[in-house]
Amino acid sequence: MCGIVGALAQRNVTEILLEGLRRLEYRGYDSAGVCLRNGDGRLQLRKSLGKVADLEAKLQERPAEGHQGIAHTRWATHGVPSNENAHPHMSGPIALVHNGIIENHQALRCELQGKGYQFASDTDTEVVAHLIHSLSKEGLSLVDAVGKATQLLEGAYALAVISSEEPDVLACARYGSPLVLGAGIEENFIASDPMALRQVTDRFLFLEEGDVAEVRRSGISVRDKRGDVVSRPVHKLDGGHDVADKGRYRHYMQKEIFEQPQVVAATLAGRIGEHSVLSQALGTRAREILPQVEQVQIVACGTSYHAGMVARYWLEDWAGVPCAVEVASELRYRKTVVRPGTLFVTISQSGETADTLAALRQARALGYLASMTICNVPNSSLVRESELSLMTEAGPEIGVASTKAFTTQLVALQLFCIALARANGLSSEREAELVRALHQLPQLMAAFTALDKIVRHTSEAFAEKNHALFLGRGVEFPIALEGALKLKEISYIHAEAYPAGELKHGPLALVDADMPVIVVAPNNELLEKLKSNLQEVRARGGQLFVFASPKAGFASEEGLTLIEVPDAPESLAPILYTVPLQLLSYHVALLKGTDVDQPRNLAKSVTVE
Repeated sequence: MCGIVGALAQRNVTEILLEGLRRLEYRGYDSAGVCLRNGDGRLQLRKSLGKVADLEAKLQERPAEGHQGIAHTRWATHGVPSNENAHPHMSGPIALVHNGIIENHQALRCELQGKGYQFASDTDTEVVAHLIHSLSKEGLSLVDAVGKATQLLEGAYALAVISSEEPDVLACARYGSPLVLGAGIEENFIASDPMALRQVTDRFLFLEEGDVAEVRRSGISVRDKRGDVVSRPVHKLDGGHDVADKGRYRHYMQKEIFEQPQVVAATLAGRIGEHSVLSQALGTRAREILPQVEQVQIVACGTSYHAGMVARYWLEDWAGVPCAVEVASELRYRKTVVRPGTLFVTISQSGETADTLAALRQARALGYLASMTICNVPNSSLVRESELSLMTEAGPEIGVASTKAFTTQLVALQLFCIALARANGLSSEREAELVRALHQLPQLMAAFTALDKIVRHTSEAFAEKNHALFLGRGVEFPIALEGALKLKEISYIHAEAYPAGELKHGPLALVDADMPVIVVAPNNELLEKLKSNLQEVRARGGQLFVFASPKAGFASEEGLTLIEVPDAPESLAPILYTVPLQLLSYHVALLKGTDVDQPRNLAKSVTVE
């Protein structure tokens, strides 16, 4: 969630840094700060609790300027929001800003205290500042001290560091948290997001995992994780498109489907290490609250409700924690019994969904252990009023039918489920297996969006249909529900979803040649039972459209169309199988000629009952 901006120029960079922070405000934050090196070599530090506007007010009271500086907006993880915990942090001549979570900060803190370092904050970031300072006293240059420090850090980080003793040097490093370098003419910049620098440059170098960079006005030098000098390509970003521009896409929904590999990567960034989930990403109280959780109550509406249903499978399987999922508008209006140790979890794209927000406010009086929200809009009501929060990084979603917001909700929920499972005894081996799968997710997501041409061809079979049935088993049943919702939202085809085992209990009566049946069939322990259910459809003349991996054993034949999808880890299947269903609904809507981005009777954020 945090935002980093840094600059080196022949001009005063104060306003460049502030504008960069303003452009990152969409991420959400609780404090802001800036540190500038003036002409005398002194570091000028200004920090403020609250908004960038509050930091600007501080700078008006006590002006600061310089040709070299770093700035930051902080979302609290270690330590409550406060001036002391706000970034930048200093150690002697060194100032530093940091995104991510340092897992071994406590051990490093003890070691540094033994060397005489005193700490003014509760953050893991101040540990890194003192560590770099201690290494620089060994005679290392700033960039060498940063590089050596990163070898001692465990977790995720994006670092930007300046020193009063080294003019015209900005050292930075990244691992598990994004950082980009902006290239100018006799001036260079850094940021956690290119958006922060679009006012000063359109040329960017994207650091890779483990990179350490030395940024000067005259140029940029990058070393990889082995310490070898490397060349990172310069990308020129098209200045004509932004989040409110469809760019090369026909509709916002199409654009947002294809953005999913990037936003999934952004949601994971800084929240997973090589083998584990960084639970502090859930908030400053996560380590205190998670071990006390004995049950989870998830509350949501619409697409977010389907995400909650998926999470129930993960929670009960991995964490062994009972989970109930309920539609917010129903929970509000019935008498509920709250068991001790129950965590109340809300899920919302906007953070302002009226029924979900009302359910949260009602929950406060009912004795829940604590509240947590999964949300895409920082500083929304749900985020402000929940004790824990995990932000999705979908960015603005303009199409009314949710796509990237849903998949990033699933990613965030999986992080939460793994963190809670670890607090309930999940083995380190199993956690490492789940995290290894998550590292593959952005690349696999891109492979699933590449199914577009195949799905477009398949959609032609739906052009004259008025009804459809979606089937799934186990954790794929909520994905079938989401697929049916997408089809009805934007193509106006009546669609329903059922657990495949429920066919004979009613839905089978609807099956005929005019009722296409869409099936989600990953290669899991329920596959053979699912195949038996599908024979019931075939026997009644139904037309099957099966989304399955090559290992599932399906083949296209009369009455069965196979849409083969890439093989993937079982833990990722619900997230990935969502994508071809989104593409199907999109292409069917095109054939039907409906308004894809603004379907009739629907609103993006439902802020009324």
